[in-house]
Amino acid sequence: MTKRAMLCAILLAAFAFTANAQTITGAGASFPYPIYAKWASMYEKQTGNKVNYQSIGSGGGQQQIIAKTIDFGASDDPMKAELLAQHQLLQFPAIIGGTVPVVNLPEVKAGQLKLSGEVLANIFLGNIKKWNDPAIATLNQGTNLPDKAIIVVHRSDGSGTTFGWTNYLSKVSPEWKDKVGQGKSVKWPTGQGGKGNEGVAAYVSKIKYAIGYVEYAYAKQNQLAWASLQNKAGQFVQPSAESFMAAAANAQWESAVGMGVILTNEGGEKSWPVTAASFILLHKNTDKPETTKAVFDFFDWAFKQGKVAATELDYVPLPEEVIQKIQAQWKTDVKSSDGKTLWQ
Repeated sequence: MTKRAMLCAILLAAFAFTANAQTITGAGASFPYPIYAKWASMYEKQTGNKVNYQSIGSGGGQQQIIAKTIDFGASDDPMKAELLAQHQLLQFPAIIGGTVPVVNLPEVKAGQLKLSGEVLANIFLGNIKKWNDPAIATLNQGTNLPDKAIIVVHRSDGSGTTFGWTNYLSKVSPEWKDKVGQGKSVKWPTGQGGKGNEGVAAYVSKIKYAIGYVEYAYAKQNQLAWASLQNKAGQFVQPSAESFMAAAANAQWESAVGMGVILTNEGGEKSWPVTAASFILLHKNTDKPETTKAVFDFFDWAFKQGKVAATELDYVPLPEEVIQKIQAQWKTDVKSSDGKTLWQ
């Protein structure tokens, strides 16, 4: 083959690769955005197929998949059984991670500050107003705590991260449960709002003496200091893939409708208290079978080839037995409009 013929063959192959490429769209939770963006970049390089994912919050992800304006939705707040049934949606976990309290305290290093669930709840209730409050000082003897007002930062949008955060606070504080409760959006007793994990991270990074909550990858990417938390076993633990995995180790995925397991305040000496799974939502009956199959192909690839990237970003890949359960549901529960199975 001549050099010219070889070049033509390469160009034709590249054209065919591009011409056959597919694009799928997803939107929702900001909690998993760093890993979904990384997976999408890797997937396009390997396959030519594109995944456009917008970080708009779990509430937006649920609304848009119901409205069928996207190919898959993403939510950290598992959708309730009645809503899944009403809208004929399949729900499955895609990744596990942790939410962390982040602080802007020039005097304190990352991981140095210790907080309990009760103290954290009282800060977000507005009951504890200064960083050198006795309740904080008791947990941090020997640490130089500033005599400064605490500035609380929370999410302003409907957020699965907020659901997990408020679910945790409701479990550790009766007062929080009674006055505020849990949800993607709540009536905050104090503080200012930022949109998305990105917005909260930006506010905390700019405002001295602030405290907020973000997914762990955002804390690391923005070089924010986080606090260690006292878990259900009474141990102070640092956020890490290992402590997230410890919290998820005994999850009963099959017992929850839509595999919607909530992993906050789990037992175990090494467990991170605000661990969460992030979920994908798809229509069970689709009039776009090729697109739905492309969504399956992407997550199948991510489950098999995206584990190292997930770990590098401090997420926890799903256990193999959970992946098998998910793909069994793909086979049985999702069909084209003419009744054909899309996943073999």
